[in-house]
Amino acid sequence: MRARLLALALLALALPGCVHQPSNANEGAQLTPDTKMTRELTHLPPPKGKIVVAVYGFRDQTGQYKPAPDSSFSTAVTQGAAAILVKALLDSNWFIPVERENLQNLLTERKIVRALEGPDKNAPSAVPGLLPASILVEGGVTAYESNVRSGGIGANYLGIGLSTLYRVDQVTVNLRSVDIRSGKVLSSVSTTKAIYSYEIRPTVFKFVNFKDLVQFEAGMTRNEPAQLCVREAIEAAVVHLVAQGLRDGHWDLKDERDRTHALFQRQD
Repeated sequence: MRARLLALALLALALPGCVHQPSNANEGAQLTPDTKMTRELTHLPPPKGKIVVAVYGFRDQTGQYKPAPDSSFSTAVTQGAAAILVKALLDSNWFIPVERENLQNLLTERKIVRALEGPDKNAPSAVPGLLPASILVEGGVTAYESNVRSGGIGANYLGIGLSTLYRVDQVTVNLRSVDIRSGKVLSSVSTTKAIYSYEIRPTVFKFVNFKDLVQFEAGMTRNEPAQLCVREAIEAAVVHLVAQGLRDGHWDLKDERDRTHALFQRQD
């Protein structure tokens, strides 16, 4: 009995040392990795002229929160989608985004600069006029569906087993371009991205003697980052928005021969 207790104590002490630590756990901060759509977005054929666009916001319209026990107050999708959209517009090399989300901060700084210029009202101002936008880009994260599909499989033979589980969520974003002169909606696109999660769990049951049973378990879970999926859906929406605008004649290519580009052919 004493030997059995000693063996259990040694096993309890040994298990924490066997915990697997990811190889990149101690890596420093790095740039956010590209998505599958980033390359297509950054390799669009150049436009005849870049379009000045304004983005006032890109709201989470899902009303979805993370399921318990994570938190009943944490949202399921990122609240920084507007920043992701602005970066996607810049990366496309088709648009010139102008600051509108924090416009009041910009106006305050411009007032400070003018106040420091001095009392001479006839002197030319060092602060040029703001760049007006010709297109307004609106939209939002319109849907987030949990457990769209889930399942798993497992097997056990002579005390050795392996089981896998998976779950699929889904996020949908909508993006539209609006002519600021007429208020006409020029193009509207909706893109959907699946979010995959899976778990692998091996188990081993072994009799170390006639009556003593030892059980070993391990496992690995991987969840696709939701913010990267939102980013990929937004980047895809920007690509489709460019393609629709070309097809409808709202903007033009620098070289008309680029209309045969494989990327635009896939959008038809």
